[in-house]
Amino acid sequence: MSLILIVEDEKELNKVLQAYLTRAGYRAIGAFSGDEGLRLYEQEKPDLVLLDLNLPGRDGLELAREMRKSRDVPIIMATARVDEIDRLIGLELGADDYVAKPYSPREIVARVKAVLRRGARVPEPAAVLTLGKLRLDTEAHSTSLGGKALELTPTEFGMLQLLVSQPGRVFTRLQLLEAAQGNSYEGYERSVDVHIKNLRRKLKEADPGRQYIETVFGVGYRASRIES
Repeated sequence: MSLILIVEDEKELNKVLQAYLTRAGYRAIGAFSGDEGLRLYEQEKPDLVLLDLNLPGRDGLELAREMRKSRDVPIIMATARVDEIDRLIGLELGADDYVAKPYSPREIVARVKAVLRRGARVPEPAAVLTLGKLRLDTEAHSTSLGGKALELTPTEFGMLQLLVSQPGRVFTRLQLLEAAQGNSYEGYERSVDVHIKNLRRKLKEADPGRQYIETVFGVGYRASRIES
C-alpha cells in the first residue's frame, strides 16, 4: 500500500484525512508541524506528501524545499493561502497539485489517486515483464508461461500486468480494477476476486508447482517474488 504523509497542524482535519485515505486503501500518517513532518518524511519515506503551507515552525514552502533535496516524492499542497504568488511558488518547487481550503476529504482522496496514477506512468513500463517463467509482452498484449501461451481477457491481462510490474507490492481491488479498465471502469471492486480466481486457475494449469498471486487478507493482492 502507498504511504501518505499528511502535514497539517489542524489536528481534527489531519485525523479525518487519515481516516478517509485509510478507507481508500492507503496507509496514512500525520504530522502537525513542519519539523515533525520533515522527521517523518526522512524516517518513513512516504510515497506522497499532503502538505499544508501554514505550519508552526518551518512553513510548507520551506519544508517542500527540504523534501525536494533528498527525494522526488509527489507533493500535494493543500492550504488556505490562495494568493497567486503562493500557488506559483509551490508549483515552481515541484508540487504535483495544489488544493485550496476549504476542501472535501473525498476531493483529497481523488487528487491523491490521480497524482499516484500519473507518477506510476513515469518512467514508461518495460515492453516485456517477466516473473519466473511468466512473460508478459505489453505491446503485443500477449502472455506466456514456460513457453506456453496463455489466453487472458483484457481485464485479466491488465490486472496481471500491474501485479507483475511490482512483485511483492500489495494492490487494492480498486487499484487493480482501475488498472484493468481505466478511470471509467464498470463493476464492483469485489468482481476483482472473480478475475483473480480465473487468473490463478490459468496460471496453475500452466505451472502447477508455483503460486504467482498471493492474497493479502483485508487489503488486496500481490505477485509472489519468484526468481527466474
